Amino acid sequence: MLSALLLVNPHSRMGKENLPLLKSHLQNLGFQLLERSSENPHDIPQLIIDHQHDVDLVIIGGGDGTLNAAIAGMISTKLPLGILPLGTANDLARTLGIPQTLPQACEVIAKGKHQLIDLGKVNDQYFFNVASLGLSVDITNQLTKSAKRRWGVLAYAITAVKVLLKSRPFSAKIHHQGEIIKVKTVQIAIGNGRHYGGGMTIVHDAAIHDQRLDLYSLEIRHWWEMIKLLPSFRSGRYPKRKVRLLEGTEFFIETKKPRSINTDGEITTKTPAKFEVIPQALKVIVPCELS
Repeated sequence: MLSALLLVNPHSRMGKENLPLLKSHLQNLGFQLLERSSENPHDIPQLIIDHQHDVDLVIIGGGDGTLNAAIAGMISTKLPLGILPLGTANDLARTLGIPQTLPQACEVIAKGKHQLIDLGKVNDQYFFNVASLGLSVDITNQLTKSAKRRWGVLAYAITAVKVLLKSRPFSAKIHHQGEIIKVKTVQIAIGNGRHYGGGMTIVHDAAIHDQRLDLYSLEIRHWWEMIKLLPSFRSGRYPKRKVRLLEGTEFFIETKKPRSINTDGEITTKTPAKFEVIPQALKVIVPCELS
């Protein structure tokens, strides 16, 4: 029988009401559960470290922000991570092919494969999915918990429309492979995984184990230009005139004044910022090995 540390964010969109059902499913699948809870996501790494010798794996129920908060503890202990997608966007689960239905997600943890994945890092902050500046920061600042609970993923689109109407381009310098690229942009996003923002795709061939980062710079002048780009954000295939694409293992970004950076849905650091990929940094449980 495997023992697992179960950490569920009670404030996640589907957390509190599903906890009894989750425990029942996991126990029926043969897990011995050590359940711990915290009102503060910043306490999660220490909980993992404190119980690392008591369990075989860590199971985290929550959204992308909850999973992001656990990264330091997972790296420190090198325990496998099982994911229960209980948030609004669940982009890491989407990237890994983990089902959104909870009984199936529990089955994956019990019967799935162990897969090493990369992490992104900006300054001192790790991220799974994407780190970005510009529009996404404004969206995060205006996106309320009540809107996410009421509208789910649609809340991102509703908030994005409001932000777009007021957005203005900003100047930035992107240092990439010895070159300095000057841009006028409304958003720069650097992806480690494949999905972000409730199912948008950073680049069509991005993978969370490809040991690279993918950058896009959204260089539009008017909000209405976004309408034509909406299909591109789902597919990850962009017109070159409006979206600059770069890939690499490291980027450095400067802006005229410090600009906030969003990592996996939380505002965590500012420019100037160094972005880098940390290859094969963490082990997760997935339905099948990633190709």
